[in-house]
Amino acid sequence: MRRTTRYPVSGANSLWHIYKTVPFWKVIKNFIVIQTARYMPFLGMKNWLYRTFLRMKVGEQTSFALMVMLDVMFPEQIKVGRNTVIGYNTTILAHEYLITEYRLGAVIIGDEVMIGANSTILPGVVIGDGAIVSAGTLVHKDVPAGAFVGGNPMQIIYTKEEMEQRSEKENAL
Repeated sequence: MRRTTRYPVSGANSLWHIYKTVPFWKVIKNFIVIQTARYMPFLGMKNWLYRTFLRMKVGEQTSFALMVMLDVMFPEQIKVGRNTVIGYNTTILAHEYLITEYRLGAVIIGDEVMIGANSTILPGVVIGDGAIVSAGTLVHKDVPAGAFVGGNPMQIIYTKEEMEQRSEKENAL
């Protein structure tokens, strides 16, 4: 199970309770910053916007490609390590609004991680250092350090050890 905290609601579905869970003006500010950054071609400026206005932890030399969509409600719950690449049109969520509850969970992406284009990362997930996430993957559980994962549902394609063995075989040829 992902690391999320559950908050039950009664009556209407949890999305109707949105401004009881997050201030309206925070959402407006975050929306403007995220939409601006989605089209920003300057990586340093994009990281500055995320750190300064969204209070995200973003490592040095990390690259967010065009159209990356961060959690508008709780971007401060997202931490990305150094020298990581977040691929085109990836979505990173730190919340889920469901029928009878909403859930919050920090997303932690390690150092030197590669996230392929059009991936979705759900709340409460940890992606280990050096991991590779294939394009179009739904990351619904933790990814071990150095692993190569892909698919929907996400599956481990290679572990770090298997990748090292494969590399050794290729080098021996």
